[in-house]
This record gives sequence, C-alpha cells and structure tokens, in this order.
Amino acid sequence: MAAWLAWAKGPFFLFSISFMVLGLIRHAALTIREISRAVHLASDKSISYKKVALATLKWLIPFGTLKSRAVYGVTTLVFHIAIIITPLFLAAHIELLRRGLGVSWPAIPNRLADTLTAMAIVTAVALIIERAFAKDSRPLNRFQDYAIPFIIAIPFASGLLAAHPSINPFSYEATMFVHVMSANLVFILIPITKLSHIVLLPTTQIISEVAWHFPLDVGSKVGAALGKEKEPI
Repeated sequence: MAAWLAWAKGPFFLFSISFMVLGLIRHAALTIREISRAVHLASDKSISYKKVALATLKWLIPFGTLKSRAVYGVTTLVFHIAIIITPLFLAAHIELLRRGLGVSWPAIPNRLADTLTAMAIVTAVALIIERAFAKDSRPLNRFQDYAIPFIIAIPFASGLLAAHPSINPFSYEATMFVHVMSANLVFILIPITKLSHIVLLPTTQIISEVAWHFPLDVGSKVGAALGKEKEPI
C-alpha cells in the first residue's frame, strides 16, 4: 500500500494537476477567442461590462436567481464555499505546498477546517437528494449532476477520517490512498465536466450579452436559412 500511496502522491498527482491546468487554460483561451470574435462581428459594440459584472455576482450568490428554490440555493452556496476554502486553506495542504514549491499563506484553524469539511459532505449529499426530488429540474439532470457531488465528497470524507484516527475504522495508508486518488480524480474531471465553470463562470454572462449583439447581415442570413428571404418582416 505504501508504494501505491507514493505513486498516487507523485506521478499520478502530477499528471492530474497538469491535465486540469492545461484543460482549464484551453477552455479559457477558446472562450476568450470566441467572445472577441463575436464582439468584432457585432453591429452594436456598446456592451455594458458593468451590467455583465453585476449579473455574474448575482449568480455567484444565487439567492436572487433561485427564489423559488431557496433551500437549493443555500445548499449550493454553502457547498461551494466549503469545497473551495477547505482545500486551499487547510494547514496540511499549505505545508505540502511550502515544502514542494516554497510558497505558503495563512491557514484556517483545524476546528474550522473540520466544520467546513463536514459541511461539504452534508451539502454534497443534500444536493444529490434535492436534485433527485426536484420535479421541475429533474428531467434536465444528467448522470454527472448526481455523480459529481458524490465524487467530490469522497476526498473530504477520507481526509476527515485521516485527520482523526480515533474515528477512522481503516488504516491510515488506505485512507490516505483513497483521499489522494479521489482528489486526483476530481482534478481530472474539472476540465471535462460541468466543474469547468471554475474558470468559465465569469464569462457566462458576457457570452449571453454578446449573443444579442448580432452581426449586420444576420437578418438576411436567417431569412435565407428559413427560405423567407424575399418575404417582408
């Protein structure tokens, strides 16, 4: 098990991190290119970037956009806060970065980290249940909408067990192997699933805004595509 753990922490970790970073860079580059192209072709280039920024902030704090599903909105917000803050500000993770790259920043207290970890696990399960029982959105959900919260919960649950041997029924090495491998899996999934919104979310609203600034000849092209080019509007 020690050899497998070393492999998970070493070569496979480097592969998964590289895959994630390169995949997200590709997403960002393609999105920026298409936005620039759309703006260049648009007949009306007066895009309100302030409006776009405010709309993005509204989606980051989903209370206003999910009034009819307040519980889901709160669950989503808490889930995102927990899964972002915990791995970035956990003392053990920061220490690994300090040893490997020579960079560090202040860590959150261990008790707060445990609380956020528990919140991540609970809200992940809650999201799966809420999505399964939401009649209005259930037909739109795909397999990954249920699988991703579950997969994300695994490194948090295994990390909590590894940090508290008194409640861990498994060996430390086995628990850490599950922790590292599940985290590596999350890294790989980020650029190829909905998790890519980590970098795409800031561009979502500007894409929507630019989409309504049509090129000058778009009307005639739509008419031709529909076979209505000679008919009056």
